[in-house]
Amino acid sequence: MSVFLNRINDQLVAVIDGARRSLVQVHSGRRGNGAGTILHPDGLIVTNAHVVQGRSPRITLADGRTMPGRLLAYDKKRDLAAVQIDATDLPVITLGNGDELRAGQMVVALGHPWGVIGATTAGMVIAVGRPVAGIPYDGDLIQVGCQLRPGHSGGPMVDGEGRLVGINTMIAGPEVGLAVPIHTVKRFLKESLGSPEPSTLRS
Repeated sequence: MSVFLNRINDQLVAVIDGARRSLVQVHSGRRGNGAGTILHPDGLIVTNAHVVQGRSPRITLADGRTMPGRLLAYDKKRDLAAVQIDATDLPVITLGNGDELRAGQMVVALGHPWGVIGATTAGMVIAVGRPVAGIPYDGDLIQVGCQLRPGHSGGPMVDGEGRLVGINTMIAGPEVGLAVPIHTVKRFLKESLGSPEPSTLRS
């Protein structure tokens, strides 16, 4: 049993290490910092609309570099925003397929809760689809039994292979975290940036 658990732990650590390379801090000028995820090596980052608040934020990369970001797109309804930074050859995350998630699968959420850089939390998928009544979101969400906190917003939610399946967005109670599915993210980028989907955004 201990050998089996050690293998699981080693795999989980590898998944987290890979996802952290594409994790950034998003400084919006208000109290606290959110997170973002690098989707393209030439500096395209996705985060939450509520993290940037319609402003161009500053971005801190995993290697410690901080630079200004330019707000490209902002969708309050879907709680998504796209930001561009002047950088190249950045580490990007592999995309998964949120449509394939099933209840009981393990996922990991990354971010900077309460200022703890690159922190992670894990849990099992409860459901994927329209959230329960009372959640102020009109669309599908990944609902997970995990503890999301301020600072996780905009960060990646990854599956057991380290593939991006969603963008952390909000909580629905102390033990339920919600994420925008990757298919919604790709649709937002394609519609708002007005260009064909880059090859790096295809799963």
